[in-house]
Amino acid sequence: QVQLVESGGGLVQAGGSLRLSCAASESIVSFNTISWYRQVPGTQRELVAVITSSSNRNYADSVKGRFAIFRDSAKNTVYLQMNSLRPEDTGVYYCNAMRITGPVSGYWGQGTQVTVSS
Repeated sequence: QVQLVESGGGLVQAGGSLRLSCAASESIVSFNTISWYRQVPGTQRELVAVITSSSNRNYADSVKGRFAIFRDSAKNTVYLQMNSLRPEDTGVYYCNAMRITGPVSGYWGQGTQVTVSS
């Protein structure tokens, strides 16, 4: 069973930065996509950023220019660098890994809380 472990969340003031990490128990290049989602209580998880196995990246409009997703294949870890944080970035951030070649399979981490104070 694939395990994803997020870390790096915390409390930060508006305008500050955080770097989230998602460590995978298997080689991250074996996944077609690895994504970061965030969720606020009472709402659905929303996609924040995604990186593909070919290193293509996409971002939600709300975070473009402020967040960056990147990976370290040697460490089997994907990162989300979050700069210029805003109170509306507050939420639980989840890592998701997907394989869509062969049997489709998806995996989630346990989440890490990010709180941005105004």
